[in-house]
Amino acid sequence: MNLNVSGHHLVVTPSIHAYVTEKMEKIRRHFDHVLDATVMLSVEKLIQKAEVTLHLRGKEIHAEASDENLYAAIDLLIDKLDRQVLRHKDKTKNHAHAAMKHQVVAE
Repeated sequence: MNLNVSGHHLVVTPSIHAYVTEKMEKIRRHFDHVLDATVMLSVEKLIQKAEVTLHLRGKEIHAEASDENLYAAIDLLIDKLDRQVLRHKDKTKNHAHAAMKHQVVAE
């Protein structure tokens, strides 16, 4: 998975980059077919905002979260993204089983 971390009105320090990389490993453990991910971290007044776009085969998943603390915003973002990825994985898994059932019935 290619990971691109960038900041808007924010300097992405090596510690922030390492934290995002570590948290994105959770997504990779649950779903292995992620082509690349783009993470945008930004600051607007006192609100820290984190956004991510995952590029999968045939689909893009987008999530965003904000908090007063950047690390908390990243944690919220990963939780939202994890739920979306697991839901996508479950849908693709269910469609594959449904196709196999139709194939067995047709024979």
